[in-house]
Amino acid sequence: MSNPLARAQYLLAAHNARQLPPDGGFEVAFAGRSNAGKSTALNAICQQNALARVSKTPGRTQQLVYFEIPPTTDRFLVDLPGYGYAKVPKDLQAHWQAFLDEYFRTREALKGLVVVMDIRHPLKDYDRQMLDYAVSRDLPAHAILTKADKLGRGQQTQTLLAVRKDLAASYGDTVSVQVFSGESRQGLDEARDVIGRWLEL
Repeated sequence: MSNPLARAQYLLAAHNARQLPPDGGFEVAFAGRSNAGKSTALNAICQQNALARVSKTPGRTQQLVYFEIPPTTDRFLVDLPGYGYAKVPKDLQAHWQAFLDEYFRTREALKGLVVVMDIRHPLKDYDRQMLDYAVSRDLPAHAILTKADKLGRGQQTQTLLAVRKDLAASYGDTVSVQVFSGESRQGLDEARDVIGRWLEL
């Protein structure tokens, strides 16, 4: 089965709303706390090694990074800045808060949100904040529990069931969840199916 997401390529990085592409077409945004494995997940889903930069320094993504999916000109993956570390200056945090708030509130092209969480530390405040953004807009959201290879199968299942129960209690059926590992390739097809459906690929 061919993977249209494998064609994804870097388009631009936006520091403010004026730099965003025209608001049309289909976008799926990726959010995740620093070091949750967001870049690794993006790269694995797109079958590329260096599409999203994997950084040892937390909080390196400091803009909205757009990847387009040829041959279309209106299908995008959007890498959101991941925080959760206090090393980011307060004024920058405030800027991002305002920018993300506006993006989620007004962006018509946004069709779904993927929230990447370390399976060993799921549903932190940042994760819930991102899910709240999506649900307030009636957008579907999909939680990816990364680094599953760090746990045994029994622990994976236990965590998945606990997170699913929590999400259902908080958000009803608007947020789906899966186990994932960029290292072992676990859950890749499931993630691609969700994203491909939202992008109508």
